[in-house]
Amino acid sequence: METNVCIKERRSVRQFKDQAIDHDTLSSIIQVAAFAPSWKNSQIVRYLAIEDSYILSKIKETALPSFNARIVETASTLVALTFIKGRSGYERDGSYSTTRENKWENFDAGIAAATFCLAAKDAGLGTVIMGIYDEDKVAELINLPEDREIAALIAIGYPDESPQAPKRKTADELLTFI
Repeated sequence: METNVCIKERRSVRQFKDQAIDHDTLSSIIQVAAFAPSWKNSQIVRYLAIEDSYILSKIKETALPSFNARIVETASTLVALTFIKGRSGYERDGSYSTTRENKWENFDAGIAAATFCLAAKDAGLGTVIMGIYDEDKVAELINLPEDREIAALIAIGYPDESPQAPKRKTADELLTFI
């Protein structure tokens, strides 16, 4: 798929078919997402593919608002996009490199999330990035290591809907030349 087409056609999908994602397919998506840029090539992002029905039900029941729980209900997999804390934005001695301090961690995670979603689209899958959840509860349920933080939950699966693109601003509205 052409890059411009992939970017323009990718949508947040909230309804998925009852079809599991092959592990090789998910691995190939992660292999593409691994090329997302990161602070000094720190590559801090890690993905946890949650397929276990018990853990998914606990996340839905205890850590998500109802609108996100309904999405996870139809997704075959929920990906916890996590990052290793204390690497992005830091120098080797632990000091911050810029006044943005550790905000680079979330910046890197955002780039990785977008790249992951575009790679999934290219593989014929749909995604939706969910940012509203009980982070502590999800971390507990997935046994997240102490050195990591959850940046987002991404529902992924074979789409059972084709959402229309919302209206976009024009380049004239978004771009200023100085």
